[in-house]
Amino acid sequence: QVQLVESGGGLVQSGGSLRLSCAASGAAADYYAIGWFRQAPGKEREGVSCISGRSERTYVEDSVKGRFTISRDSAQNTVYLQMNSLKPEDTAIYYCAADYDCNIVPNDYVDWGQGTQVTVSS
Repeated sequence: QVQLVESGGGLVQSGGSLRLSCAASGAAADYYAIGWFRQAPGKEREGVSCISGRSERTYVEDSVKGRFTISRDSAQNTVYLQMNSLKPEDTAIYYCAADYDCNIVPNDYVDWGQGTQVTVSS
């Protein structure tokens, strides 16, 4: 089991940037792939990006490609989601989750963080 804690959310104007952090702890935390997901009010949770356990593979969903970048600091057991050129439609609660494989299917993930709110004003 992996424990995950997100941070870095907040209120930002359209076009601004935020960097989200997902700190992982627990047995072999660095082994797991980490996915970032978001859920806007009234909408289903959707995948945004993921990174494999040894950072060998990353995936970024098309709607955020070119604006969001995922990275991993293995020494700190932390995965980052750098979000640039933010838009109001990026407003959501952002969650990170751990799985064996890098994918953005929410139901494949078992261990989740508590989420961090990102609000982008127009």
